Amino acid sequence: MDRPVVPFGRPRAERADAVRNREHLVRTAREMLAEQGVDKVTMDGLAERADLGKGTVFRHFGTRAGIFRALLDADERRFQEQVLSGPPPLGPGAEPVERLVAYGRARIDFLLDHQAIARAAIERNQTVPVTDPSVTQLHIRMLLRRAASMSSLDGVSVQLTAALEGPLLLYLSRPEAGTNSMPEETSSFLGDAWQTLIERLIR
Repeated sequence: MDRPVVPFGRPRAERADAVRNREHLVRTAREMLAEQGVDKVTMDGLAERADLGKGTVFRHFGTRAGIFRALLDADERRFQEQVLSGPPPLGPGAEPVERLVAYGRARIDFLLDHQAIARAAIERNQTVPVTDPSVTQLHIRMLLRRAASMSSLDGVSVQLTAALEGPLLLYLSRPEAGTNSMPEETSSFLGDAWQTLIERLIR
């Protein structure tokens, strides 16, 4: 049975009012992002829009990049819920190869759609994207094991994970200024390539 591997969100319990404030801030940040774009979302701007003190924003997110990490974490959680319990072929119920193809296509779309957020979530002292590839690696390994018997299963799952989660998808095609998603042809091009890779690997 599929199950979550890496927990998302904050690891310790918060007071009810703190939880409400955080949820309010995340909703407000998402509204600002949709209306104004990544560059316009700031700590001061979020505090003013949410009608909360800047100290509250700082306590929840620490830095401006922390705002975007919270948005990314929330979207990651929803994505993994679809993988774990959503309809097939992304969710359970389809054949392993079909699920592998569906997962790759969906993950490519997710990463391309979140390029601007992922860049903004990188702290100044970081040099790599902030998404955690471990869930993808374990999911791919599980589906590969069900799909076919092969040597170097762990190594193959690592290589396939790199094809999806590597910096390539973050920097390959930069979105135009002021946009948060990639052209549809980029998604189709990479998705078709992923499907070809999986179908040729497992045959």
